[in-house]
Amino acid sequence: MDPMASAVRLAVQEAVRILSSSEDGGHIISTLRSLRRYLGETQTQAPPEEQEEFSRTHFSTVLRCLVGKLSPDWLGLMPDGQLEELWASFFLEGPADQAFLVLMESIEGAASPSFRLMKMAWLLARFLSAGRMAAVMEGQCGQQAGPASRLLQETLLTRVVSLPDRLGNRLQRETLAAFFPQNYFPLLGEEVLRVLHVVVDSLRGGLDCSISFLSQVLGKACVHGRQKEILGVLVPRLTVLTQGNCLWQRVCWRLVECVPDRAMEAVLKGLVEAAPGPDVLSRLLGNLVTKSKKAQFVMTQKLLFLQYSCPTPVLQSLLGYLAMDSQRRLLLMQALKELLETWGSSSAIRHAPLEQQCYISKAVLICLAQLGEAELRASRDELLASLMEGVKSRLDSSLPPVRRLGMIVAEVASARLHPEGPPLKFQYEEDELTREMLALAAPQPAADGPSEAGLPVAPVSGESPDQETVDGGGPQAGHEGSDSELDSDDELIPYDMSGDREQRSSKTPAYVRDCLEALTASEDWERWEAALRALEGLVLKSPAATCEVSLELAKVLLHLEEKTAVAGFEGLRQRALVAVTVTDPARVAEYLAAQFYALNYSLRQRMDILDVLALAAQELSRPGRLGRAAQRGPPGPGSQPSGAMIPDWQVVVEERVRRKTRRFCKGSVGRATAAGPNEFSAVAGYFFFPLLQRFDRPVVTFDLLGDDQLVLGRLAHTLGALIYLAVNTAVAVPMGKALLEFVWALRFHGDTYVRRGLLSAVSSVLLSVPAERLLADLPDELLEARSWLADVAEQDVDEDCRLLAVKALLLLEKLRDRLLPLSSP
Repeated sequence: MDPMASAVRLAVQEAVRILSSSEDGGHIISTLRSLRRYLGETQTQAPPEEQEEFSRTHFSTVLRCLVGKLSPDWLGLMPDGQLEELWASFFLEGPADQAFLVLMESIEGAASPSFRLMKMAWLLARFLSAGRMAAVMEGQCGQQAGPASRLLQETLLTRVVSLPDRLGNRLQRETLAAFFPQNYFPLLGEEVLRVLHVVVDSLRGGLDCSISFLSQVLGKACVHGRQKEILGVLVPRLTVLTQGNCLWQRVCWRLVECVPDRAMEAVLKGLVEAAPGPDVLSRLLGNLVTKSKKAQFVMTQKLLFLQYSCPTPVLQSLLGYLAMDSQRRLLLMQALKELLETWGSSSAIRHAPLEQQCYISKAVLICLAQLGEAELRASRDELLASLMEGVKSRLDSSLPPVRRLGMIVAEVASARLHPEGPPLKFQYEEDELTREMLALAAPQPAADGPSEAGLPVAPVSGESPDQETVDGGGPQAGHEGSDSELDSDDELIPYDMSGDREQRSSKTPAYVRDCLEALTASEDWERWEAALRALEGLVLKSPAATCEVSLELAKVLLHLEEKTAVAGFEGLRQRALVAVTVTDPARVAEYLAAQFYALNYSLRQRMDILDVLALAAQELSRPGRLGRAAQRGPPGPGSQPSGAMIPDWQVVVEERVRRKTRRFCKGSVGRATAAGPNEFSAVAGYFFFPLLQRFDRPVVTFDLLGDDQLVLGRLAHTLGALIYLAVNTAVAVPMGKALLEFVWALRFHGDTYVRRGLLSAVSSVLLSVPAERLLADLPDELLEARSWLADVAEQDVDEDCRLLAVKALLLLEKLRDRLLPLSSP
């Protein structure tokens, strides 16, 4: 063994023995002073090699010995606190990282409450106030990357960031103010800044430093939700230090680049919120988004699409940062394309909250204001396509705020993307949000001027678009002096074109399989639309051919999306799907009910399934359905409306004959409804029971008992409609029993719409199941339902729920004479 290391080890062992056993205060003080020579704090300092050996190998042992001896009696061995001050100096002046770990270890291991615990807590508070936390972090900036070093850094990182939580758990109500999170993390920010000053000075002196530990501290503190406290100290100071100082800017860039990926989102969000503007953000981050995939995802995806809580100035800082560098402007253009695509998505319009839609709309306007005309012109076609699709979807919405967002963005975007065209203008009410969004779209100084010189003039009322020049550039020649030519046409009678029909190049499919092929593989949109319009009639006309491909048809129609602007698309798709279900009810209903709980379906598709099942059941339960369907028949490929086939003279003659004819008696205007069996009774189970099997089993994208309460309410109404359509059938009894169990399981649901559906379902059971079967097979369920209905009728907060409960109780009252024996013990 090295003689120097052996000498230090023997001296420390002797000192620890004396400290552990001696009760002589003077002897203890002399021993402690002899140990301080290894810390370099006395006139007789030990050689540097011995100091390094002591700090590396023996310092923690001495500190643990001092903690073990801490007691009121031991500190009282010397008057005037001499021993206590000397004892504390080892923690405040020795290697900071070891002192900090021993302090945290002793606090976590001390009995609570105790003298030792409070003394160590006060000492830790002195440790923090003396700036020793900066020494802890500074010591890690020069550490070599090795297994032992990484383990030490991980331990220090955990203790440094979780200090308020750990001290709060141990001290409880006795926690010192220095350990409160609102006080500790600003202090930690100050200490990080002090270490950064040391790093910058070292770099100026030509020394290498690593700030990865500082990055980890910053990242972990932000992950713990303390961005405001720590960044509220760092960002204002770094804003000043990076002003015109390239070295400080590079240190800041490196500080953020070394943040672990798991903490990158928390750090970037905190910096975006704390930075006073895009120029400061650019100085702090540099081109981080072009170097780090995680940072790029956070800045261009997470903060724009998945989070919408950032205020408007923060959003301006974020997008302004992307616009301040040529490399980042490519990301800004890509973000604008994705924003417009999301803004125009019909699914997002239906399901996204209004706050998120406003947030994305503001982001679109800011992007348009930041990009130049040349950049927008290069991607004009793609941007206009997304814009027009979104405007159509938003103007079709039933919500006024959604329509207004479409109008505002359409006006601004069309003016920026197509400045040479006629301006787009809508009429809408202006409020604070509208004025804010219009202010965001304030045009930036134009980079090139020709586009401003040829602004078009809106045509006056009554002026045809054909009167404008083709190029849209110069003045319209020939308008003056053309009044005589226009006046000469005043007496011309317009040609009657009311009976004309648009001629289509694609022929209407004549067979069900042709329709299936056109809807799945055809790129001819006219043929695709013709197939959709003809499908319902062909299905009803050819039931045998439909049964061969019924499941394929149901799958295609369920996933069918509107590829072109087809008038009444949703109605055509729904009627076709209902016709397929009616034609092959058992297989198609079972398939649709299974898809209701499948993955990768939107809520709109799931509610479409419920609507189709209810409409198909209604059609199957209607008496004389087959006779009417055969009599009605499907329209042929070349059929025309009946009014267009009857000449005008024939209409006049028939009207005169009707007026001149005398009738002595009038029979029934319409024929009596044909009687027939309820076709729905044979297949009701395929419609009903699969819908009840999995309502309490959530999947990744669908949870009826969680957030998807709207679909649960629609499911309850649909089940009630299905059992009502199976009235007085054999299957109605097990359906009623299952439905009452379903209602009983959800009777305390908090959503009003769901409770209304459950009450309607109970009424449907009472109307559908014969009275004698109710009494014989469902006596317990009826008693449970009656007690619940009485409670709802008296105490429910919703008036409609109370009214539905009263109606159900009135239905039960009709069975009063038979129910009385059941209520007796």
